[in-house]
Amino acid sequence: MAKIEPIQFFRQVRQEVAKVTWPSRRETGISTGMVLLMVVLASVFFLLVDQFFSWAVRMIFGLGV
Repeated sequence: MAKIEPIQFFRQVRQEVAKVTWPSRRETGISTGMVLLMVVLASVFFLLVDQFFSWAVRMIFGLGV
């Protein structure tokens, strides 16, 4: 593997970073909101599934009497 001098490396990094298309503030806000919404929905879903299985196991083993 060829060695690259640090100055050349940082030049290449700067060129690659210049090619990146950064999202706008609005796009970032919308994406953040969607992620938070999905986290809440997944949390509620798993809470409900956990409660159902907890109830089912109590009923099967007769602990819910």
